[in-house]
Amino acid sequence: MRETRRYTKQARAVMENRTRTALLDAGQRLFFERGWEATSLEAVAGEAGVTKQTLLRHFGSKAGLLEQAFAQAFENVRRQRWDVPGDDVERAVDNLLDHYEAVGDRALKIDAMAGVDAVAGWVQRSRELHYEWVDHAFGAFLHPLRGRDRERRRAGLIAVCDVHTWQLLRQHLGLGRAEVRATLVLAIRGLLEVDR
Repeated sequence: MRETRRYTKQARAVMENRTRTALLDAGQRLFFERGWEATSLEAVAGEAGVTKQTLLRHFGSKAGLLEQAFAQAFENVRRQRWDVPGDDVERAVDNLLDHYEAVGDRALKIDAMAGVDAVAGWVQRSRELHYEWVDHAFGAFLHPLRGRDRERRRAGLIAVCDVHTWQLLRQHLGLGRAEVRATLVLAIRGLLEVDR
């Protein structure tokens, strides 16, 4: 009897975890595709294959779901973007382009939601994450610099590596990935005054 009860409890925990994961995945997809206003709890629950009540039991509210969905996406981005050394321009650009090719359009949609109170904090955190990544990815080059020179070069790197720059090169100018890569490497090397 105890064995059956323990098995039932474990199975229930597995199902709860799957439901939560399905809701977070659906929430991320719909919030990022449709935006805050156009995403209903019913739509998220329906996409996850559960009821609205189940969603509310897990997250409490639409804002609660958004908070958890963004937190999960944020950590996924951090893991992917930090997988690069601080002294290799080409690897940093490849890492950045892998990220933007996968979720660049999503990042642009999040940025466009900056005026929504529930999203504004995540937009700011995303920007700060990008600034931290620049410090991480180009730290070996920036570390020896001082004062205004360092600040200007860092600001240039932040701009060159921004998702809007990728959008301009890739989508507006229609450059292929290889050309976007070559353009970014050239610009970054120029900012850092490195030949390699």
